[in-house]
Amino acid sequence: MRAYTVGQINLYIKNMFRQDFVLNKVIVRGEISNCKYHTSGHIYFTLKDETGTIAAVLFAGNAKNVGFRLENGMKVNVSGRIDIYERDGRYQLYVNSVEAAGMGDLYRRFEQLKAELEEMGMFAQEYKKPIPAFARKIGIVTASTGAAIQDIINISRRRNPYVQLILYPATVQGDEAKYSIVKGIRRLDSMGLDVIIAGRGGGSIEDLWAFNEECVARAIFDAATPIISAVGHETDFTIADFVADMRAPTPSAAAELAVADITGIEGAIEQYRSGLNSAMNYKLERMRMMLEQRAAKLKYLSPESKLNENRQITADYEDRLNRAIKSVVTLKRHELAIKAEKLHGLSPLTALKGGYAYVEDDVGRPVRSIGDVSPGNNIRVNVTDGIISACVTEVSAADSNERS
Repeated sequence: MRAYTVGQINLYIKNMFRQDFVLNKVIVRGEISNCKYHTSGHIYFTLKDETGTIAAVLFAGNAKNVGFRLENGMKVNVSGRIDIYERDGRYQLYVNSVEAAGMGDLYRRFEQLKAELEEMGMFAQEYKKPIPAFARKIGIVTASTGAAIQDIINISRRRNPYVQLILYPATVQGDEAKYSIVKGIRRLDSMGLDVIIAGRGGGSIEDLWAFNEECVARAIFDAATPIISAVGHETDFTIADFVADMRAPTPSAAAELAVADITGIEGAIEQYRSGLNSAMNYKLERMRMMLEQRAAKLKYLSPESKLNENRQITADYEDRLNRAIKSVVTLKRHELAIKAEKLHGLSPLTALKGGYAYVEDDVGRPVRSIGDVSPGNNIRVNVTDGIISACVTEVSAADSNERS
């Protein structure tokens, strides 16, 4: 028998699909699940009912004609064609248009529980606990295998390898998942951690349903430890997201929110250190200048300075006084010399040396006139070299002519 390549088989089946009139134009009713909006504008989702699922794609050109946003749990009627995607060898529904047909059972349950818990106040902002900026111990409630835990570990190690991660390996999908998640939250909450991340990777609404259970919501609300919800992809919302203290669009984003970047921290510390050093140097320089100014002022106002200044003033006064005394002494000495010379000229001794004599009576009174003595009185005649004692024998008045 002839051997065919995979591509030939896929192409043959593709041609069979295209030749089928029913598959080229078909309307399918089902519930939207695992809906993802691509950045290109294409929408990828799954249609399901109680019997099975079918992959579907709505390209951007047709998506812009849909008047509402597709959501998980929404019941719709879609029209399009069923064809083979040759690369993967699988068939899918290529959608041309979408009409809303009602709300799916899971989505209805989701909205009902959301309304009830919101009415109880479990979503209120005042109950939200702040996420610590520098967590050192972080608990994680998720599956021990899978991309979610690996993403959290990788990002945590990159941002801060010193943070301690404590994993509670929970079942995150299936009937027992809600009990496992509740047990994990309560166990980690009792360990005194800084923050807890509860979540899992993406999936359909059925895959994520454990995080829409009321018991999980209450466990998150009752926890004393701040909790970050990180369930699915950015477009996926669960009840846990509304109850948690913070919602992260993905597990990777949760790690970014919980683990502070040590590089940024070190940079901030270095910046603070530099600023502190600058401030200290500026302060020290100001204090040094003030100290120098006050030292100069103290030196100017110090007793020693005043004493030295007064000593200088005293020395100046002493010098001026000495000069003044010397000047007065010189002047007085000169005046004394003049007066001494004058006195010398008027001195009786000088007259005596010129041949004159000084006469006094016997009691030492000077004899100035003939009336001061009488004949028979004793007198003393003072001359330059001694005293002559004599007795008055005669007193006669001088001739007037002689006096003139």
